[in-house]
Amino acid sequence: MTPGALAALHARVFTAPPPWREADFAAMLADPVVFLLVEGDAAFLLGRAVPGEAELLTLAVAPEARRRGLARGLVARFLYQARLRGAQAAFLEVASDNLPALALYRGAGFAPVGRRKGYATAPGLPAQDALVLSRAIRDATAR
Repeated sequence: MTPGALAALHARVFTAPPPWREADFAAMLADPVVFLLVEGDAAFLLGRAVPGEAELLTLAVAPEARRRGLARGLVARFLYQARLRGAQAAFLEVASDNLPALALYRGAGFAPVGRRKGYATAPGLPAQDALVLSRAIRDATAR
């Protein structure tokens, strides 16, 4: 997927925090520690890994492609790729009211380790807290 296609899908999925722009994706993809995992044009995950830790930066699944296991597969691939890159722990931030995402990440072995107050904002909507989730990466297939 091109940075433009990533931005277009991201804009279909996210309103708060604001979706990333094409330039944001281009800059992230230019970073050698960032990696992109895709499922056709229906879903993608952007991650970053350095020796010791990995971060799931963003995950987007087109509304019409949801409930097919694409996100679960991308998270499993993220954990595998992070382990290959030397990460022993992974973390991410998710809106505290995003119940489907929380279920996905908990099912993948992530647990809450912190909270960021007022992290996600959008015009006309109250600020949402983000939960910081983490998990160990001993065996990327273990839960």
